[in-house]
Amino acid sequence: MPRRPKVPLGPSRLSKVLAMLKKEPRPQLDTIKSLKLTLAFRNDHFGARHFVKEDLRRIRYVNPSMDIQVNKIPKTPEEQWPPEMQVEFHNGTTQSINMDKKWSSAIFQELMDMAGGTPWQRWKKQRAAAGLPVIDPPTPKAPKPAKSIEDLFLDPNRPQTGAAAVLP
Repeated sequence: MPRRPKVPLGPSRLSKVLAMLKKEPRPQLDTIKSLKLTLAFRNDHFGARHFVKEDLRRIRYVNPSMDIQVNKIPKTPEEQWPPEMQVEFHNGTTQSINMDKKWSSAIFQELMDMAGGTPWQRWKKQRAAAGLPVIDPPTPKAPKPAKSIEDLFLDPNRPQTGAAAVLP
């Protein structure tokens, strides 16, 4: 009897990525020449970093000729500066979007309100007529599997508490 080939069940990783890139609403930004984002490399600016990870990929996929620059700067907890997006239009004007303490969906919606044009207005009317939010909330990711008890106690990065923190 011949062996069955091992084929992964369910959608492939590539089909998931393409579905994410092609999901509605399409971020068609014909009036924008370039985007310049400045945000913290880590430990802060969570909404802006999530926007770069999720929505900026879709924007790049739909607008391949747009100049997009992302400047991730190391930031210490003592420093206080907000993340910012500079939007340059084809007519030479620039506008900035303050991304401080905003969800990635709010940043995306603000950018689309600024430069989405007629397709974006049509999308908003369709969603309002259907009684749906303008942008669907993000789907939660599956929880990571729990570590075993041995892994928890042998983890060198685990903070010491109780008597272990006091004793040498």
